[in-house]
Amino acid sequence: MLRFSAVFSAIFIFTQTISAQAQTVSITQDLPQVSFSINGQNFTVARIQDTENQLTGDFTKTSRACPPFCIQPMTVAPGVDTVGELEVLDFLQTRVSSGTGLLIDSRVPDFYNNGAIPGAVNVPFNALESDNPYRDDIMRALGATDSGDGLDFSNVYDLMLYCNGPWCGQSKRAIDGLLDAGYPADRLFYYRGGMQNWLLLGLTTVTPANGG
Repeated sequence: MLRFSAVFSAIFIFTQTISAQAQTVSITQDLPQVSFSINGQNFTVARIQDTENQLTGDFTKTSRACPPFCIQPMTVAPGVDTVGELEVLDFLQTRVSSGTGLLIDSRVPDFYNNGAIPGAVNVPFNALESDNPYRDDIMRALGATDSGDGLDFSNVYDLMLYCNGPWCGQSKRAIDGLLDAGYPADRLFYYRGGMQNWLLLGLTTVTPANGG
């Protein structure tokens, strides 16, 4: 299942270092931070320790125009589980680290390059739509194999997808595209909170455009 890393190997060159100082803001009462390794790169996710820290910039907005920035449903498709931040961290520590899963940032590259969840790879939502003539190639990179009837999805990666937040439809469109291509719903997970909630909780981000 590590063949996907050969296609997107450049995604994994970034890392984030967390200070070893005593933490006053933990992830949970018993979990100060989470560490994991992907393709030999080490990552640590923690929360910002400044208890006076506040959001700035675009992610402080409350009232984006709808359409297109409409509130997304909690369930995006039958059989696709919706998850929160602790499930994202567990997914990174277990399935992504073991090479059986991928955390997919489904936003356009400009957004991804300016700040992403550690360990995520960028597969823009529009690359998964039916009008992309290379969509089957992406499915093969995700583990699908050719069969007499088209593509066999028996051994694909588990995918967890996110975008900018509960008001962003890019993850839903990506999931719709995957399902349309034949991807099994029970191998897909939706992190609805996306970057909005990730940043709101002060969790570690990386900037792939700057190499880390």
